[in-house]
Parts: sequence; C-alpha cells; structure tokens
Amino acid sequence: RGISREPGTRWTEPGCQSCTCQGGRVLCDTVSCSVPCSHPLPAPAGGCCPTCTGCLHEEVARAEGDVFSPSDGNCTICVCLAGNVSCLSPECPPGSCPSPSPADCCSCNPEKCNFRGHTYAHGARFSLDGDDCTTCVCQGGEVECSFTPCPMLDCPQHQRHLGPGQCCSTCRDPPAPAGCFLDDNGMEFPVGQIWSPGDPCELCICQADGSVSCQRTDCVETCPYPILIPGQCCPDCSAGCTYMGRIFSNNETFPSALDPCLSCICLVR
Repeated sequence: RGISREPGTRWTEPGCQSCTCQGGRVLCDTVSCSVPCSHPLPAPAGGCCPTCTGCLHEEVARAEGDVFSPSDGNCTICVCLAGNVSCLSPECPPGSCPSPSPADCCSCNPEKCNFRGHTYAHGARFSLDGDDCTTCVCQGGEVECSFTPCPMLDCPQHQRHLGPGQCCSTCRDPPAPAGCFLDDNGMEFPVGQIWSPGDPCELCICQADGSVSCQRTDCVETCPYPILIPGQCCPDCSAGCTYMGRIFSNNETFPSALDPCLSCICLVR
C-alpha cells in the first residue's frame, strides 16, 4: 500500500486485521480478542476489542463501580466491577403479606387454604364436594363459597325446566306447530293445506314449521283474443271467443251487434 515496513514489524489494518512483515511478505490475520468479563463495553473508536473498563447492562453503559437498579425494579441492586455485573435481591420471609406497603420490596406470598382435608393454592377455584352448583375460591388462607350464577332466560316460566344434576333452569323447546294461523281472518290451516289467498294466480301452502309459503303463477300462453274465466288465473285461448262482453264457443255462429245483416262465427286460431 505504498508504505515500507521493516522485517518483523507489526501493525493493525482497518477491519481489525493484524499484519506483520516477514521475509518481504505481508501476512495478515483477524485480531483475536480475549474478553475476561461478562458485560464488556464495545470497542472504543479505532479499537478492535471490547473493554472491561466499565459494563454494558441492558444496552446501557455503566462506569466501573457504578451501583444501579435494573429496569424491572423489584428492589434488586446491581454493581459494575471489572466488567462484570453482580445483582442482589432482598431475601423475603415466607408467609402472607395482607397489606404490603409500596416501599416493601418483598412480594406477597399468600397463605394456602386447608379446607375439608384438601390444600388449595391462593386463587384456586373448586366445587364444593362435587356439587357443581357451588363455587369456592381460596383467598389468603380463607375459603369463600357461593352459588354459581345462572343466566337470564327469555322464555316464560311455564317453559323453564330444571333437569337432573343441573344447577340452572333451561328453556324447553316450544311445541311444534299443528298448522298455520292467519291473523287477518283468524283461520287456521293444517300442515300441507294449499289455498289461494284471494288472487287466483297465487297459491299458498302451510309448512311443517308453521310458516306460510306463497308462490305466484306466471301465465305463458298468449292469443289475440283470450277468454278470462272467473276464478281462473290465466286466460284461456281454447274456450271460445269474447264479443261485445259475451262468450261464444268454438264454431258458434251469432249475429253482429253492429249490423244485423252480418253473421259472425267464432274461430280459434
């Protein structure tokens, strides 16, 4: 690189490469760092190896001899010594702490519950002698039992049912409908009954679940002179002819209403 080096000379190249001049050749190798501490600081500017003069704890640089508390607190005290971080936590006596003060470093260890020959941890929930209708909970050495709350039911009282071994009542299924009841005229049709509600082109049927299903009939037959028969949905093109409000059968001859000298005949086309 344009610089003369004496035989046996050692120097450091960028990228932490350690080089030496031997017999007119340059031999380079990556610098090997020996870090004899647990929390070294990153290498200083221009250096290759981390330093143990200070500590790096939770991404925060600490000076040698610095005393600090970790971010999670819990009254733990840490100290930086020769690149190593040592932490000490307070020793808490076993037992319960009914009302610890905020400055108290010892966490609460609530007492267990001895109840009817069984031991339960604090906060444990259990049923009373296999009775699922009663729920008990262990709170700091004391057992509190209460009835299991039941959900609100949206059915009338006569449809509620309490089955064997159940804690809460349930709603019975309503009886299956025997037919379809129409509010407009008070008529009841049995399941499967087909009727017309007044329009001959509409037919209704009473379903098994008590509902009414209706469907209209589409008339597809067309003719120049359709015959409308009372009570029939679609016009009839084969029943005859209508003339001046009268119906005449096929091939029937009749006088013209406009000219008595003219005779008409009904022809189906």
